[in-house]
Amino acid sequence: MDWIEPAIRSLHAYPRWLVAACGVIVGLAVLWVIGKILKWTLYLMVALAVLLLGLGAFYWWLGG
Repeated sequence: MDWIEPAIRSLHAYPRWLVAACGVIVGLAVLWVIGKILKWTLYLMVALAVLLLGLGAFYWWLGG
């Protein structure tokens, strides 16, 4: 954690609006990635549910 203080001090060389704009862009990119991960997780959960329901129906059809 020794790198945090020099990194913050080096940001003082840039205009505040530029630092804020870059922070907003990075924040939006992080939210976009989290959204993509959640979307693919939902797809995976739906696919697994359909597969399990299909296997359960097949087992029930066999007289399990």
